[in-house]
Amino acid sequence: MTREPRVPKALAALPAPVRWLALPVALTCTVIVLVGAWGSDDPRIEVPHPSGRAAEYCRALAAALPQDLLGHARKDPSPASPYVAVWDSSPRTVMRCGVDRPEQLDGEHATDLSPTVDDVTWWSQKLDDGGYRFVTTMRAAYVEVTVPAGAARNPLDPATVLSPLVKANVPG
Repeated sequence: MTREPRVPKALAALPAPVRWLALPVALTCTVIVLVGAWGSDDPRIEVPHPSGRAAEYCRALAAALPQDLLGHARKDPSPASPYVAVWDSSPRTVMRCGVDRPEQLDGEHATDLSPTVDDVTWWSQKLDDGGYRFVTTMRAAYVEVTVPAGAARNPLDPATVLSPLVKANVPG
């Protein structure tokens, strides 16, 4: 005695070729959605390419950086670079050394209030997503720390922790 497969009424009303393709199409769409969701967690980070003394200072800073920043483990991007450090705080905090001088420092934002921590001055910029970007000023190499909204209790906290390391490795 053989059993006939039961087909839901909604599918039974469709022609046979459509019924045969329903499951493969559904599975394919599910895989595409999942792969797309996984890929969106790792946006690409633009790696700076400092030269000369700035590159030396950035490599020294990279060697001094902590493996843990405010309770978040360091998880550098692949391929690794001595000019980029990432702490997986979901959203993640990113430090880049040897970035170009921000163009905004030449315009109306040049006189914005910039906090100084441990003799390191950080120019700050509020980002469209609610996070902040901090860039050192008056240093031999520009160091940028991007803190997305929700990555730290206070957006300046990561820059505050990194200030003594910047001071020790990137002269002013």
